[in-house]
Amino acid sequence: MLKSMLVADYMSRRVITLSPDQSVHDAIRVLLENQISGAPVVNENGQLIGMFSESDCLKGALQASYHDTEIGTVSEYMTLDLQTVNGQTSILDAAEIFLADHRRRLPVVDDDKLVGQISRRDLLRAMDDFNRNPS
Repeated sequence: MLKSMLVADYMSRRVITLSPDQSVHDAIRVLLENQISGAPVVNENGQLIGMFSESDCLKGALQASYHDTEIGTVSEYMTLDLQTVNGQTSILDAAEIFLADHRRRLPVVDDDKLVGQISRRDLLRAMDDFNRNPS
């Protein structure tokens, strides 16, 4: 049953992260090189403090262009309103969050530390596993 399948079993544990003081130009390069649309932003203690996405890049570029300034750092444009799950969250509950909030990925946090990330594709893998082995 999907309710018994856990985020911890399907999340990515090797997550590409950004730091708040990284330049937006550098963050864009990281996103492009890793073919990802966004990444968690963590502080020096590994605590999740924001999310940075392609939309945030565009927002920074537009503001810098409009004001004729440099684009700035990740911390200036990252999303602070975070929605997270923990490893014990069910795949079903995660799916409900994805649908309700139109998220592409959710950071997985345990004890205030980023431990992974789960994406919509990870949920599809879980559903495929369930359909192949419904026991």
